[in-house]
Amino acid sequence: MDVTNSQSPVRVLIVAPSFGILGGQSVQAARLLERLKEEPSLEVGFLPINPRLPAGLHHLQRIKYVRTVVTSFAYILSLLARVYKYDVIHVFSASYFSFVLAPSPAILIGKLYRRKVLLNYHSGEAEDHLQRWRRSAIPTIRLVDSIVVPSEYLVRVFASFGLKATAIYNLIDTSKFRFRERTPLRPVFLSNRNLESHYGVDRVLRAFAIIQESIPHASLTVAGDGSQRQTLKALAQDLNLQNIQFTGQIAPAGIADVYDAADIFLNGSEIDNQPLSILEAFSCGLPVVTTDAGGIPDIVQDQRTGMVVSRGDHVAMANRAITLLENPALAKQIIEHARQECLKYSWEAVRDAWMSAYHGLENRSPIRDEEQVAQA
Repeated sequence: MDVTNSQSPVRVLIVAPSFGILGGQSVQAARLLERLKEEPSLEVGFLPINPRLPAGLHHLQRIKYVRTVVTSFAYILSLLARVYKYDVIHVFSASYFSFVLAPSPAILIGKLYRRKVLLNYHSGEAEDHLQRWRRSAIPTIRLVDSIVVPSEYLVRVFASFGLKATAIYNLIDTSKFRFRERTPLRPVFLSNRNLESHYGVDRVLRAFAIIQESIPHASLTVAGDGSQRQTLKALAQDLNLQNIQFTGQIAPAGIADVYDAADIFLNGSEIDNQPLSILEAFSCGLPVVTTDAGGIPDIVQDQRTGMVVSRGDHVAMANRAITLLENPALAKQIIEHARQECLKYSWEAVRDAWMSAYHGLENRSPIRDEEQVAQA
């Protein structure tokens, strides 16, 4: 369906983290915003959930707890001042307290102004979030006009709570990630996840310890930052890991160089959805060894587009990584299939779905759960 010939542009406001909160949502929002601004049928704006305070008040955002209060106040004022100017409010969402602080005010103010609200939910913790916060999160989500998620996995999770979601895949700009042949494949490993417990970076360290027993010169770069940084550094010392580097958070402009320097990507997630880092590794030509957490099996097929092991099984992760090094034909096949998989996440592949999502909202009714629909 051609949805680009509207008489007047649909005004869309993207509400999402800016790069002040570096992570998958801020990266995805920036990529989407860049592409949407090229569409003549849309008029697109951006409202950060983490606005910077005016000059003279910046110091308040460096004080713990005070930062949350003043930033939330500034965010709500920004919503009140801008939401009414748009037709569709596209709200990026995580889970738990983040859902309360960021998406919820945008949803409520969007409905206050009688605007269409599209909830773009990204968290792999959705099932636990909706179960634990059933009485608050689900009624808030029912207010929105459309739920869009980046994976079929989250479509299934939302359906289990009686909520209809549509999958539109994450956007990967392959032009910004250099693909290179890795022949021969070197034991140069990369982990690029936030250093939080549910991303299982500790499993990656334990797998690397086993790898180093067989390949002493193997190296590992751990990119990212988070609450587990010191714990993970201590674990690396306890495991007597050599040739390991903790880089801290890498800015989006520099992350392509980090992928380019590595040869194999390791991911140890315990909870996950559709990791951008895995898709970026695909795009760069890094074979991936990953756990089967959450929606990962929807994007990584074992021994076709990557190597998949059970959650928590760092021994299997190490063995699969060594298999890639010992079997160059298999590694090459996986790399080529993964590169083809990336086509699903190009702008050309997802553009029409986003255009339909925005233009179609003019004739959409608010979401109701299956029980309500049955009673209607």
